Parts: sequence; C-alpha cells; structure tokens
Amino acid sequence: MHLRVNGTRHQIPPAWQAESLLDVLRDHLQLTAAKYGCGVGLCGACTVLQDGRAVRSCITPVAEATGDDIVTLEGLGGPDADHPLQRAWIAEAVPQCGYCQAGQIMSAAALLRETPQPTETEIDAAMDGNLCRCGTYGRIRRAIRRAAEGA
Repeated sequence: MHLRVNGTRHQIPPAWQAESLLDVLRDHLQLTAAKYGCGVGLCGACTVLQDGRAVRSCITPVAEATGDDIVTLEGLGGPDADHPLQRAWIAEAVPQCGYCQAGQIMSAAALLRETPQPTETEIDAAMDGNLCRCGTYGRIRRAIRRAAEGA
C-alpha cells in the first residue's frame, strides 16, 4: 500500500493501515499543517485535498486515500512561490491564532479549483464547516475573493 502526498510516494506499512489519514500525515510523515481539532470531521482543521476535493483527514481512513493525490498545506505552493491563497491570506492578515488556517486554505483551494470566480453564496457554502474560534470569517472571505481576482 502506498500514499502519494505532495507529489511524493510513501509506502504505508501494515501497522499504519488502520490509522486515519491525519494520523499518518502528522505522526509518520511529519506533515503537521493539518491539525487535529474535533476528531469527528466537523471543525475542518484537518482538511486536506484528496484528488482535488476537500476532505476531513481525521475521519478518512488512510486505506481510502491510497492511490489518490493528497495535498496538504505544505504542498500547496511551489518551491519558488506561495499559492495565491497563501499570498491573499497574508495580504488580508487572516490568521490570529492560526490553528484552523491550514484547513481553511485547503477548503478554499478546493473551491477555487472547482469555481474560479465564486459568488459570496458559493464561498459561504464551501467554507461552511470550517470553524474559526477567532472569528476571522470576514477576512477569510476577503482573502478568497482576492485570490479569485488574482490580486
């Protein structure tokens, strides 16, 4: 069994195969951007992309991700440049504590992949379920619009 994460193929030993995708990413592959939040897929802190779709890695068995392209925040930007969402997040000063931000950005990346010019309603629907205890939702929406506009 193997897992392809951020363009790199990783062998998944039998001992890891019953674990969640989040546990494998964080504990075994040392990719710590996705966070453990609620553990039941409701808060969005653990969101990663699985074949371009936003998924909650805390409730995704690693066995269900084998063979798919998994992208974490660590793999979103290129080696020479941040992703437009990362630049927009900085420009809009989105994070306060930062705990939820990787999940927020990954959900936004999935949205912009499917809908490059989303409406406010589409932004709200895509981001529903990504919780921010600091309440930076207005800045998150502005950053998504900024990234969509290419600013």
